[in-house]
Amino acid sequence: MKLPKFLMADNSDFPEDLFVVHTEYPRFILNVEEEEVEWLDDLEGDDEETIADEATKVIEAAFKWCDAELEKYDTGEDEE
Repeated sequence: MKLPKFLMADNSDFPEDLFVVHTEYPRFILNVEEEEVEWLDDLEGDDEETIADEATKVIEAAFKWCDAELEKYDTGEDEE
């Protein structure tokens, strides 16, 4: 099965929170409201600075994707 790179999620136990799930390495769940990340994969590599830079890039991409998805939802762009 082919999965999208990002998925949006919510949960009735956390009604004020919105989550983005990153399905590719490094997999993580981002709580958009709290700006917290739960890593599902161990980040591997020799250079901690490079790992931190890559992690920052993918988290920023998740926020950007989430903003774009919410904009589509707000404007009704996905409605046919």
